[in-house]
Amino acid sequence: MEIILKQDVENLGFIDDVVTVKNGYGRNYLIPQGYAILATSSAKKVLAETLKQRAFKEEKLIKDATKVADAIKELEIKITAKTGDGTKLFGSVSNGDVAEAFAKAGQEIDKKFIKVEGGNIKRLGKYNTTVRLHRAVIVELPIEVIAEA
Repeated sequence: MEIILKQDVENLGFIDDVVTVKNGYGRNYLIPQGYAILATSSAKKVLAETLKQRAFKEEKLIKDATKVADAIKELEIKITAKTGDGTKLFGSVSNGDVAEAFAKAGQEIDKKFIKVEGGNIKRLGKYNTTVRLHRAVIVELPIEVIAEA
């Protein structure tokens, strides 16, 4: 079954992508939840026209996202956390804490666009994060979790 996504769906695609899914997944989940519509020939024509009109706006968004990505790459993010025995943390460091660290460094990024490698961080050390600023602009950044003095 071919569908057109109306929203970004993780591990499936981005908004306005035409994807093929199993019938049950499309009919019972994606379409009733409002995440997608059926990809009929008329819907595809409307999508093509919409994409053509949006191309200019997309170019500007990509330029802006690239500027932010270049600014982020220059940052060195260190997050302080309370530790217990050795390198184990009290609690964990999540994408919300990483977003907070970016805000302190002067870059406002929504936490839902930040993905921490392995989920939550529970030990001191260096980790990689992925920041998705646009569907075409994805930045890999190292962060370091250090002990609170």
